[in-house]
Amino acid sequence: MLRDDYIAIKNTSKHFGSVKAVDDITFDIAEAEFFSLLGASGCGKTTLLRMLAGFEQPTLGNIYIDGQPQAGVPPHQRPVNMVFQNYAIFPHLNVHKNIAYGMRKSGLTKAEVDREVDEMLELIKLPGYGNRGAHQLSGGQRQRIALARALIKRPKVLLLDEPLGALDKKLREQMQLELRALQRDVGITFVFVTHDQEEAMTMSDRIAVMSMGKVLQIDSPTSLYEVPKVKEVADFIGTINFFDGSIKGKEGDATVLDVEGLGTVRSTSSGANAPTAGTTTVAIRPEKFNLTFQQPNVEANMVEGSIQAAAYLGDRSHYYIQVPGRDAPIAVAAQNAQRTMEAIDADKHDKVWLTWDEDSALLLNN
Repeated sequence: MLRDDYIAIKNTSKHFGSVKAVDDITFDIAEAEFFSLLGASGCGKTTLLRMLAGFEQPTLGNIYIDGQPQAGVPPHQRPVNMVFQNYAIFPHLNVHKNIAYGMRKSGLTKAEVDREVDEMLELIKLPGYGNRGAHQLSGGQRQRIALARALIKRPKVLLLDEPLGALDKKLREQMQLELRALQRDVGITFVFVTHDQEEAMTMSDRIAVMSMGKVLQIDSPTSLYEVPKVKEVADFIGTINFFDGSIKGKEGDATVLDVEGLGTVRSTSSGANAPTAGTTTVAIRPEKFNLTFQQPNVEANMVEGSIQAAAYLGDRSHYYIQVPGRDAPIAVAAQNAQRTMEAIDADKHDKVWLTWDEDSALLLNN
């Protein structure tokens, strides 16, 4: 039975003078989970990772790994290992010696260490690379070597501090998939720090979104995107349109609202603790809008507008629709699956209409 509280962070804070880098957070990370800490620079995610590693000690609270308190335990005695953004590959050592570096005091014979290194090279899909020099490695290969060096000691937890940040976009996307597959193969807990939303959503079982030392929401990538609990999370994860709305009442399962720029809106989707009366924020993702060039026959969830700007991106197009009663244009995203010239040349149309489903308009607290 895998533990749900394999890593337990209890009322943990870290202060640097008057600055609360991490401010009284409590949550658990499950055994064998790929868990990401996501947020903008300065949100506290790296400080929390460093406390897990033992490079920083909490000002308040405690951290437990596999039931054992980590207060006062130095980094080299913790059941964790860490992969840094710059990989920290030793330039004067070949691949074999880089991977084996942490095994110097393991008590294993040379033959046993060699066998462990060969197993790691197989795991990271670089068999036969042991004699290569560090200068002969690409960025992606360096990242894999850093992973192998961290994993060879069989830590209970692997900590990763933005390890893909130095790679170009295409290689980074490839390594995201490989890293997720590697985590499943080894079956240990990964704690991953990133400011890249797509990166976190691609790899993670769960994500903690952080801001100003606090954890705003912990959830699966799907839940964070589709049902964010607060406006700040909705705004940080992907692109989203926000509207000011006034609740008029209920019609069956739907809340009926008067929304700036959209008119009458029916919504069956609400965020956590969303108000049932008064004002609210209505949030709609760009891809939830349907763009048409003929007026639909509907009574609600429809607005007429004009295309202010359009960008054709091959697989999809982005449109910015100006509507009466709203200063900012509405962001709309559409897949170019049909590849019709009408869709591609949509910016030539004087008028367009937007419609959306009742479960696409999310109500959030202001």
